[in-house]
Amino acid sequence: MTTDSFYASLPKVREFGDLSDPSVFAPLPADWHLCCTDIVNSTGLVKAGRYKTVNMVGAAVIAAMRNALEGEAFPYVFGGDGASFAVPPRHQATAQRVLGSLRSWTEAEYGIALRAAVLPAAAIRAEGLDVQLARYAVSDHADFAMFSGGGLAWAEAQMKAGAFAVAPAPQAEPPDLAGLSCRWSNTPARHGIILSVVAQPAPGASPQAFARLAAEVLDLAAELEDSGHPVPVTGPKLQFPPAGLALEARASRGRAPLFLRKVSLFFHSALAGLIFLTRRPVGRFDPVHYLSVLRAHSDFRKFDDGLKMTLDCTPEIRSRIRQHLEQAADAGLVHFGLHEQDAAMVTCIVPSPVEDDHIHFVDGAAGGYTQAAANLAAAFGISKKTA
Repeated sequence: MTTDSFYASLPKVREFGDLSDPSVFAPLPADWHLCCTDIVNSTGLVKAGRYKTVNMVGAAVIAAMRNALEGEAFPYVFGGDGASFAVPPRHQATAQRVLGSLRSWTEAEYGIALRAAVLPAAAIRAEGLDVQLARYAVSDHADFAMFSGGGLAWAEAQMKAGAFAVAPAPQAEPPDLAGLSCRWSNTPARHGIILSVVAQPAPGASPQAFARLAAEVLDLAAELEDSGHPVPVTGPKLQFPPAGLALEARASRGRAPLFLRKVSLFFHSALAGLIFLTRRPVGRFDPVHYLSVLRAHSDFRKFDDGLKMTLDCTPEIRSRIRQHLEQAADAGLVHFGLHEQDAAMVTCIVPSPVEDDHIHFVDGAAGGYTQAAANLAAAFGISKKTA
């Protein structure tokens, strides 16, 4: 196996619970690069009510790289107010170019400052840390990367300190964000609470001990309907005009006038809304099938140097999860943050509405992972991790 084929050659894990086993993860090759992004003052933007914009920018990082690599599989993870990914040596220059373009684009379109860094895996291992990966298949058509080893958190801290930074590229072409969309309305909690969970191994905790804890927390979540999946079987609602239409217009306009792109999306959204309302196929597009795939391809739980979940949760299970994590924290095993809200949100990457390779990023609609990470930092006196 060459290093270029590392991720493509990883076996696909079919059961999420199996990811709590450290043995399913493989080390990132030493000549690969880890790329991190993070929105400056994301907590303040959340408090100002701009979390849908924050999610859009985080997902834009992944959309831009997917398009730049023309569909080639690569590992990435969405963290609410940013995203991280890894690339082999031959794609390092592409990653640098895309991230430089994104830094300028987010500032120009949304007035949001985006940090970005590119680090060699060897630099992370020199610190006694690691980046390990697993590949979780949600279906035969889509999968998500899972990260462990502590290296990603260290890389983010380096990025925030200004190390390994990618400079903005104000003269670059706008990033290709084709397929990026955020038209769905927020999905209200059906069982009382949308619970955002961020749990990281405490310094010195053994991987095996944290794996046991993660499995126990997943067992608690499994007592919820559909293991706490926040997207209902019928899919999220699509109100008209969509709440995220202006955000999507900015993301997809390129150098075209913003007004014209808004008009185009307005009519496209009206047609899409009618199709989803009638739930009847139009040509090759079947809205009922699309919604079923949307739900299956939603990343409501992930391993990202720890365990992250967005759960449609009952108060009783929320209390048990909190109690379990508090006991583990008292034992020096975990650092954690929770955040409660009344709805979840979905941000989408849809290369083609008639194919089954679309993916959907789930977060809480009022702070989500960003606020849970901030609560973790406040509780344990450490830097906020936003992956």
